[in-house]
Amino acid sequence: MSSAPTRVYAARLVGLPIFDPQGDQVGKVRDLVVTMRSESTPPRVLGLVAEVFGRRRIFVPMTRVTNIDSGQVYTTGLLNMRRFEQRSTETLVIGQMLDRHVTIATGNGPVAGTVYDVAMEQGRTRDWVLSRVAVQEPAKGLRRRGQTHVVEWRDVTGLARADNDAQGATALLHAINEMRPADAATLLHDLPTQRRMAVVAALDDERLADVLEELPEEDQVEIVARLDTERAADVLEEMSPDDAADLVADLPLETQEILLDLMEPEEAQDVRRLMSYVENTAGAMMTSEPVILGPDATIADALAHVRNPDLTPSLAALVYVCRQPLETPTGKLLGIAHIQRLLREPPSTLVAGALDDSMESLRPEATIDQVAAHLATYNLVAAPVVDDNGHLLGAVTVDDLLDHMLPSGWRDRALREGAGRG
Repeated sequence: MSSAPTRVYAARLVGLPIFDPQGDQVGKVRDLVVTMRSESTPPRVLGLVAEVFGRRRIFVPMTRVTNIDSGQVYTTGLLNMRRFEQRSTETLVIGQMLDRHVTIATGNGPVAGTVYDVAMEQGRTRDWVLSRVAVQEPAKGLRRRGQTHVVEWRDVTGLARADNDAQGATALLHAINEMRPADAATLLHDLPTQRRMAVVAALDDERLADVLEELPEEDQVEIVARLDTERAADVLEEMSPDDAADLVADLPLETQEILLDLMEPEEAQDVRRLMSYVENTAGAMMTSEPVILGPDATIADALAHVRNPDLTPSLAALVYVCRQPLETPTGKLLGIAHIQRLLREPPSTLVAGALDDSMESLRPEATIDQVAAHLATYNLVAAPVVDDNGHLLGAVTVDDLLDHMLPSGWRDRALREGAGRG
C-alpha cells in the first residue's frame, strides 16, 4: 500500500530554518514561488525564496530541497547565492496569493471567502504542486470568525487571476509582524505597488514606522505620499526624530509644512530642529532622544532605562547625565556613563559617581569625517552633541554615521544587489 503524499502548508513554512547536508543552517524560508497554469490545473512549485546573510533573498529550486520535516527544511547544500528576482510568469504564494478573495464550490453551492493558507504536495513525478486551498468565509452574525474550508485546487475560482484587485492583507500581516523590521522592509519592497499599499494600510502606525526606517528613500517617499496626511503625520511621530527629519526633507516643501503642522508640537519641534542643521553634519545626523538622566538618578535607574528593548544597541551603550531640563536641548551636560561601568557599580549608588567627564563632546557643525575620527579616537559607538553652552542637543551613533557615510540610495542597491538567478 502506498503512503499518503506529504502535505505542507505555505504559511507554516515561513520562518523555518533551512539546513545543508552537514546540519548547518544556511537560511530561512520567506516564500514559495509557483507558476500558474489555469483555474483547474494545480500550479507547479518552482522553489523557495530563502533569506540568507541577514537580508539577501535567494531562490532555492525544489530540486535542491531534499526533505521538509519537523519544522525544518533540508537541501543539497548547492545554493545559488545571487539575489532572487521574481519573473513575470511567477507568483509568490505568501506575497501575492494569501488574502485573495475567491469563490469555492461546496455541496451547498458556491461560497465566497478569503484564502488564508495553501498546501503543496509532491506527486508521483517528484514535482511539488499546490493541491489544497484553505479558505475562510466572512464572519456572520455574532461570530468573530467565519466558517473555514479546505478544498481541492480545482474547486477554487479566482486564484489564477494576474491582478491583485481583490486581495487584502490579513495573512501577510501575520508574517510581517513576525519579522525584524529590516526583513519586513525587504518583503514590502518586493511587493507590487497595489499589494504593498494594502499591507501598509493594515499595519499599525508603530510597526509601519519601524519598517519605513529600513526602506530605501524612494520607497519611503512613495508610501508617505500615498497615505492621507493625518495618518502620515501619525507615522512620522512614531519614527525616531532623525529618521523622520530625513524623510520629511525628501518631500515637497508644501507637503513638509502640512505634515509638520499636523504632528504633535513637541514631535514637530524635534524634527524641525534636526532639519535646520547643515546636511551631513553631527547636528543633521544625531538623534534627539538618547537616554538622559539627572545627577540624582541611581545606577539601577540607568540600567532600567538602557534595558528598553526599543533602544538600538548603540543608544543603549551610553547614559547622558544632565542638569534640568532633561529634554533636548537639556541643561548643562555633566558627563556620560558607559554601560560597562554601570554594570560594575552597586545599583543603589548615584549614576553621577560613574561619569566619564573627561571626553570632548561634538559640536552640531562637526563634519562626517570629524564625527568618524571622534568615535574612532575614543572607541565609542555613540557620542554627545552639545551647543556652545554645553547643553546636550542629541547623540550621534555609529549607525547614524554609517547611514550618512554610505552612498546615497545604498539601501536600494543592497536590496537589488546580485539580482537574477543565472
